[in-house]
Amino acid sequence: MFRFAAVVLLGWMIGFAPSSVWAEAGATVAFGSMKGDPTQPVEVTADQLQVNQASGTAIFRGSVIVIQGTMRLTAPEVQVDYAADGKRIARLHATGGVTLANGGEAAEAQEAVYTIDSGQVVMTGDVLLTQGTSALSGKMLTVDLTTGTGVMEGRVQTVFIPGSATP
Repeated sequence: MFRFAAVVLLGWMIGFAPSSVWAEAGATVAFGSMKGDPTQPVEVTADQLQVNQASGTAIFRGSVIVIQGTMRLTAPEVQVDYAADGKRIARLHATGGVTLANGGEAAEAQEAVYTIDSGQVVMTGDVLLTQGTSALSGKMLTVDLTTGTGVMEGRVQTVFIPGSATP
């Protein structure tokens, strides 16, 4: 993260806004509208549902939409893992191309795992985050919905537009 900040600072100091910046380490990102409340009810809509009582899982398939408060997650398939007591959801595992949106921010990836108790979403596989006119990409994005913060890792790339807010 230090190298990323140093490149941005150096560019600003010499009056040059870089068209793209790469960082080996992760980039910490503020998620103003990605902040959520993991204690709110989870609503799932899909074309098909398959339940396995023995394993404590449910698999939703076909245009799956998961809504929790103002947060919306969409994917072709979402596996729901229930807690050991069978009374609450422990985690959601979305695959096949996932979009997580809240307010003016959206993140896309190949898959995402949302651990309900911690309020943490880990997105992997060609991650692209858009915040207004800014975009940030990398291999893995970890979002803490309770604090509204996140970390993008794995060859992070962004484009800065002169005169706009930075990611």
